[in-house]
Amino acid sequence: MPSAWGDNWMLGVGGWLFDVRLLLMLACCLAGALSASATGVKVRDLTTILGARDNQLVGYGLVAGLPNEGDRDPIYTKQTVANMLRRFGINVAPTTLSAKNVAVVMVTADIPAFVQPGQRLDVEVASMGDARSLQGGVLLQTPLMAADNKVYAVAQGALTVGGFTAGPGGGGGASVTKNIPTTAQIIGGALVEQTIPTTIVHDNAIELLLRNPDFISAARVAAAVNGVFTNSALALDSTSVRVQLPKNYGPSPVDFIARLQDIPVSPDVPARVIINERTGTIVATSEIQISSCAISQGNITISVASTLNVSQPPPFSNGGQPVVTPSTTTQVAENQSTVVALPELPTVEKVAAALNRLGATPRDIMAIFEAMKQAGALQAELIIR
Repeated sequence: MPSAWGDNWMLGVGGWLFDVRLLLMLACCLAGALSASATGVKVRDLTTILGARDNQLVGYGLVAGLPNEGDRDPIYTKQTVANMLRRFGINVAPTTLSAKNVAVVMVTADIPAFVQPGQRLDVEVASMGDARSLQGGVLLQTPLMAADNKVYAVAQGALTVGGFTAGPGGGGGASVTKNIPTTAQIIGGALVEQTIPTTIVHDNAIELLLRNPDFISAARVAAAVNGVFTNSALALDSTSVRVQLPKNYGPSPVDFIARLQDIPVSPDVPARVIINERTGTIVATSEIQISSCAISQGNITISVASTLNVSQPPPFSNGGQPVVTPSTTTQVAENQSTVVALPELPTVEKVAAALNRLGATPRDIMAIFEAMKQAGALQAELIIR
């Protein structure tokens, strides 16, 4: 490994430990892999086909079998239980029911294109009321509807919960909770009842949609397709590439799409720096460049300490009372720093090495990148999350 990386890239931020060198090297590897002309990236990994999209389903249902961990008798839970019992010929007033062993939930799922009746979908279940946990519960039959209010699947089954809660809680008890016990999933828990109509061939052509819109990448996709199917592809904009079906593939578009998606492409990788200030994560592509500039990074730390002292009256004094007197101490410390001149840096490796020589932490690097962008020295898109 080049010595320019230094030995102090393991840095702690906010209780978390980050290896900035690893993050930057990972970004370089990913960018290098995308730009490798020898293998390239397949069209199927860069694009989707217009019309071949997922649809969202949602349903409202009941989870039963919760041992006193369910909803605390809200009126909508009682009404839901009464409505369910009415389906089985049992008529009871909602106010006479107890709902502590059941919970009302929202059930969601994504149904892909071309899914046929009888196939199964994974579903997510989330408590809607005040249940403490869904552990051990069973979802009762729940219709799942799309935005058109039509039922496309039905969900039912035992829940898999990735967390738990233990202990009585409350004012006098302690409790332990791991992860989120009020959400769960059922793998293959929904049966598809009807197919969502899907059309991908329009006027004897299909349209490819880039996952990451970019004019250069769209042009390269069209050129790669034309290299296999002559004069069949046209880049319409930064997102869409229209591909005409050859005459010999007219009755069999699936074979054409299979060959089309297997074509390798070398997409463009934009110069981009992504900063997540909440986690202290920095990711940069290998295309970023920094123009000549000078940097000085210093930190000012202000410490404020407040203590409470007690002033006692003299011994044997009449009417004296102890008095609490607050005391505040403020200290200001500024780290020494020097101005460091940076030449033009054409690669992310050289940028990382230069910032490492400054002894900058991830938080410092975030501030440096922001200042470089404002000064016009950072030749890359800066995204702050």
